[in-house]
Amino acid sequence: MKKEKAKQKRKFLTMEKRRVVEAYMFISPWIIGTAVFFVNAIISSIKLSFSDIVQLKGFVMEYVGLANYEHIFMFDINFMPTFIEVVVDTLINTPLTLVFSLIIAMLINRKAPGRGFFRTTFFLPVLLGSGYVMEQLLQIDATGAVGVGITLPAMFQGILGNTFAPLIQAVLDRITVILWRSGVQIILFLAGLQGISSSLYEAAKCDGATQWEVFWKITLPMISPIILLNFVYTMVTYFAAADNALVKYIIKSVFTDKQFARGAAMGWVYFAFAFVMCGVVFVAAAGLSKKEER
Repeated sequence: MKKEKAKQKRKFLTMEKRRVVEAYMFISPWIIGTAVFFVNAIISSIKLSFSDIVQLKGFVMEYVGLANYEHIFMFDINFMPTFIEVVVDTLINTPLTLVFSLIIAMLINRKAPGRGFFRTTFFLPVLLGSGYVMEQLLQIDATGAVGVGITLPAMFQGILGNTFAPLIQAVLDRITVILWRSGVQIILFLAGLQGISSSLYEAAKCDGATQWEVFWKITLPMISPIILLNFVYTMVTYFAAADNALVKYIIKSVFTDKQFARGAAMGWVYFAFAFVMCGVVFVAAAGLSKKEER
């Protein structure tokens, strides 16, 4: 009887429910690892942001309410300018990275000689981007190497002058960062493009659709889940990058200046903003999908 009931339950599981079960099975190691290793640290960090350390030995804390948050917003002259700078850079770099990654993925998805070489070339920065590896290869700081990857020649600097040369160099530096951090996005877009059935493109050609119409009517809607994934991944990558100015400032406040409580408060403000931004992206994506369904 029990076996028959189990079989009946399996029959009632729809394809969508099976995919949900499979998804939970895949993320269960992460959930278990987070519960075992990170939950206690997260709770302690939240407590620390609302407290002050009375005694470093034993980590004895005293509750001070919102004093740490008031300090970083009202008295810390470096936090808000650095925070705004990082947010602006992230909001500029994220869409540029997505557009660049999609274009490159579409180009290397075409049947052309040397596709494997170009795929490896664009993914190579991901393999070499560990900082220590680049330091050993270049014998200089890896973040500095990335920041000045494309340099404006001295001849053009003299022609452009002090007004335009810094602007052009800033654009080149931003292009360098985008090139350096687009490897994973290109791979994901490439996987999404290869998952689109060729019969859709063949049917569109038979109907006389142009390449522009095929892109907007078939390619873009079919890879919209990949776009959402890449958007969130790219945003989190820029927010949590090791060369991020705000991350460096928080690390300096905690480990150099020994301001543990204020560093925790800065970290949670930064995390809350990143979390809200990701939530806005998900809500916007859900709203667009509902409009398309209608």
